[in-house]
Amino acid sequence: MIGRLNHVAIAVPDLAAATATYRDTLGAAVSAPQDLPEHGVTVVFVELPNTKIELLHPLGEASPISAFLAKAPTGGIHHICYEVDDIEAARDRLVQTGARVLGDGKPKIGAHGKPVLFLHPKDFCGSLIELEQA
Repeated sequence: MIGRLNHVAIAVPDLAAATATYRDTLGAAVSAPQDLPEHGVTVVFVELPNTKIELLHPLGEASPISAFLAKAPTGGIHHICYEVDDIEAARDRLVQTGARVLGDGKPKIGAHGKPVLFLHPKDFCGSLIELEQA
């Protein structure tokens, strides 16, 4: 059901510093920051030959990333995103197997302009999983 790894998301307390680390220290191509108010984050994508790294920073006080950074002030891996061919079919199959979809269960548009869903980390070895329609 799952396809390729789309990205690994890292929550960061200082988006400019994290962007500079990937760009200047590691020599990676990075995107401009993009605000995603519906998700409460600002993102920067680090382009790699085989996948992406998504740097996440809180956008507003109600951001879920604020709570993550309160527990891990220096940042850390927040989620892993896999592609699926049909996000609604994938959701329905996962729910039938007992997996929990976070939120209202309806896909939202993510940073790539495609539908996304998040799956409860307790159902996936402690890792928050994002599914993105390919």
